[in-house]
Amino acid sequence: MVCVWNPLTHKDDFWRTHLDYEICIHTNSMCFRKKTSCVRRRYSEFVWLRQRLQNNTLLIDFSLPKLPPRNPFFSHSNSWQVAERMKGLQKFLEDVLHNPLLLSDSRLHLFLQSQLSVRKIEACARGRTRYTVAQAIQGSRYEAAAVQSEDEDSKTSFDSDCESTISSGLGHSMDPTSSLSEGTSGSDDQCSDD
Repeated sequence: MVCVWNPLTHKDDFWRTHLDYEICIHTNSMCFRKKTSCVRRRYSEFVWLRQRLQNNTLLIDFSLPKLPPRNPFFSHSNSWQVAERMKGLQKFLEDVLHNPLLLSDSRLHLFLQSQLSVRKIEACARGRTRYTVAQAIQGSRYEAAAVQSEDEDSKTSFDSDCESTISSGLGHSMDPTSSLSEGTSGSDDQCSDD
């Protein structure tokens, strides 16, 4: 089960704000490393995900699920517009998660089950980080390192994670000294059918 809910408005600066949504997953599928997870994503990150999934399906005659359309008159304070967008985002994810081809994309798993930014998701999926996809999803010390690295990257343009020798697959790390903590998101009961 996937649900998109709990929209929050964030103030970027004096003039700009953005809205993000909580995505909760509860699953028994073997495709997912974590059976329960919740992350927050904004509409532009859904657009990024759809573009990446589209790029991976170019060779196949495949119709990718649609996102709710961009609305130039979208208002964060209009509860009907927000609810309709949430429904559209949830429908998009439901359709994506029912497609085995799309489930094989590591960026989808990182998008749904890690706190990484889209920039770090892309780097991790390409094997350009010190942590694997599985480590980023598990939320171990590697995710904390990624967040710290993102903070440092915002101050400089150098990305110290680009020299990776660790696989970025969904399997276990090849580094025998790494340990994964089996943490949960702490919000297991927030995504109910209420």
